[in-house]
Amino acid sequence: MTKILFLTPYPINSAPSQRFRFEQYFTYLTNNNIEIQTAPFLDEATWKIFYLRGYLLKKTLGILKGVINRHLLLLKIHQFDKVFIHREAAMIGPAYFEWLIVKVFRKKIIFDFDDAIWLKDVSDANENLSWLKLPNKTKSIIKYAHTVIAGNTHLANFALQFNKNVSIIPTTIDTSYHLPLQKKPTDKIKIGWTGSSTTNKHFELLKKVLATITSKFPQVEIIMISNVAIYNNEFDIKFKKWNQQTEIEDLSQIDIGIMPLPNDEWAKGKCGFKGLQYMALEIPTIMSPVGVNTEIIHDGENGFLAATEEDWLDKLDLLIQSEELRKKLGKTGRQTVIDKYSIEANKNKYLTLLST
Repeated sequence: MTKILFLTPYPINSAPSQRFRFEQYFTYLTNNNIEIQTAPFLDEATWKIFYLRGYLLKKTLGILKGVINRHLLLLKIHQFDKVFIHREAAMIGPAYFEWLIVKVFRKKIIFDFDDAIWLKDVSDANENLSWLKLPNKTKSIIKYAHTVIAGNTHLANFALQFNKNVSIIPTTIDTSYHLPLQKKPTDKIKIGWTGSSTTNKHFELLKKVLATITSKFPQVEIIMISNVAIYNNEFDIKFKKWNQQTEIEDLSQIDIGIMPLPNDEWAKGKCGFKGLQYMALEIPTIMSPVGVNTEIIHDGENGFLAATEEDWLDKLDLLIQSEELRKKLGKTGRQTVIDKYSIEANKNKYLTLLST
C-alpha cells in the first residue's frame, strides 16, 4: 500500500482544476492500493469568499490559517510515502514547504500544474494581495520534484528546462458523468460559454462578434454560465449561475459551445477544459487556436478553430444554419474526448506515475 498526501490549494470537490485533474481518479487509485489523504490550503469559509471583491481581513486570516496548518502537517509527514502537490503547497511566499518536504523530510514530490503559473496572473478581486504571490517559485518546485505532471505540451516544455522527469496528462473528463442529455424543445439556437470570474474577460473578447451574430440571427440566444454575470448594452445575455449540482443539465442546453482566448503566454498554458466539456456533451465547439486547443481540435473534423473575428463569424454562421453539421461535429467531438481526454484513456498513466 502506497500512502500519498495530496496538498491542494482549495477544498476538495470545489475547484475545477482539482476536480478534473486528479480528484476524479481517487476511487480508481484507492482500488489499486494507493491510500490517499488530502490537505487543502484554504478552508471552506475562505474559499467561498476568496474570489469575491473585498473581505480583505477574512482572506488574510484564512491565508494565515493555511500557513499554520501547513506547518502542523509537517509533524505527520513521515506517515506518507509521497507528497502530491497541485500548483503549490502554500498560496503565498517562496517554495519553503516544498524545500522542507524534500530536503529535510526526504519525501518524494509529485508536482502537478495546469496553468502557466510561473507568470503573475492575479484575479481582479485579489489585486491588493498580489504582492504575496511569488510565481518564480514554480521553477524551484519543479527542480525539487521527483516527478512533474504537466497539463499540456506548453507547460511540459517549460518544466523540462528544470526537470527531465516530466509527463503530460491532460485535464480529463469523466465521460460517464458528462453524458449528453436531451435538449429542451425550443425555437432558439443557443450559443454558450462557461467559466468563472477569473475568465469572464475571455468571454468579452467576442462581444463584437456576438453582437453581430444576434443582430443577423434573431433566433440566437447567448448563454453565459459563470459565478459572476457580465452585463452589456450590445446584446442580451441569459445568465445562469454555475451550480455543481446542475452543471451537466445547464451545459446540455447549449447548441454551440465557444472558447475564445487571447494569444498570450498565460492562455497558451490553458488546458482546453471548457472546450472538452462541450465536446463530451456532443456540443459542437469553436475554440481560439491557442496552446493545446490546436491539439484538441482538428478544424472542420471534430470542431472549429477561429483566430479572427471573421473566422468566428463564418464558423458560427455555418453552425447556426446547419443542424446536421452541429450533430456531426458534436459526435466526433465526444469521440475525441473518449479516445484522448477521458478518465478511461488516462487513468493508467496516473496509477503508474503515483506507484513508481
